[in-house]
Amino acid sequence: MGKIHSLESFGTVDGPGIRYVVFFQGCPMRCLYCHNPDSQKVGGGTEMSADEILDKAYSVREFLRSGGITATGGEPLMQPVFLLELFKKAKTKYNFHTCLDTSGICYTEKNDIYKEILDYTDLVMLDIKHIDADEHIKLTSQKIDNVLKFAEFVSDTGTPIWIRHVLVPGITQNNEQLYKLGRFIGGLKTLKAIDVLPYHDMGKAKYKALGIPYPLPDTPIPSKDDVIAAREIILSGIKDTLKSNKTQ
Repeated sequence: MGKIHSLESFGTVDGPGIRYVVFFQGCPMRCLYCHNPDSQKVGGGTEMSADEILDKAYSVREFLRSGGITATGGEPLMQPVFLLELFKKAKTKYNFHTCLDTSGICYTEKNDIYKEILDYTDLVMLDIKHIDADEHIKLTSQKIDNVLKFAEFVSDTGTPIWIRHVLVPGITQNNEQLYKLGRFIGGLKTLKAIDVLPYHDMGKAKYKALGIPYPLPDTPIPSKDDVIAAREIILSGIKDTLKSNKTQ
């Protein structure tokens, strides 16, 4: 049984195509811009079986032909045994395309279950919150080490990887750090895409309802031009890494 925060039948921003999205309950990170703070608590959520979730997904299978199932959160890798069961059955019983949306924060080299999970994962969407080690701690309350190790692990297994990065004015909107991020992800052999997502404050109402102070009350929303410029800087870092690798 897994602890599930919620389910979404027609997700369009959680991987390719239309997705059946499974939001796992529990997350060790405390991102300042988190818009689902109610998904952070460990031990909350609703207990559901993998079969129960997949039966629901199968009931809308006609809409998922160009998509599949996405496990997100919270943090799915906090429940690795259940995630493995869910993805294994999704692939072997229904042949669903499987996408893991994760921060990679729970990864440890000492546990072989991560390789098993990737055996049944078609795509990893990895959220890299901040490339600077100190700033990563300030933003998420967690060290970045496991995130980078997980990215390299996914690349080494041959699993396609899609990087997502939230552009937050005053925090991640930093040209030097954006370029550094590009240099790192340029070394990932299975990199398929990079999304720069603009910070938004749509979670404010939820924080208010929960009686929690919103962490970034004065942070502005970046413009479309800001996002385009940030992506170009990241791409320049990727290109420079690819170029330097060719000359070695």
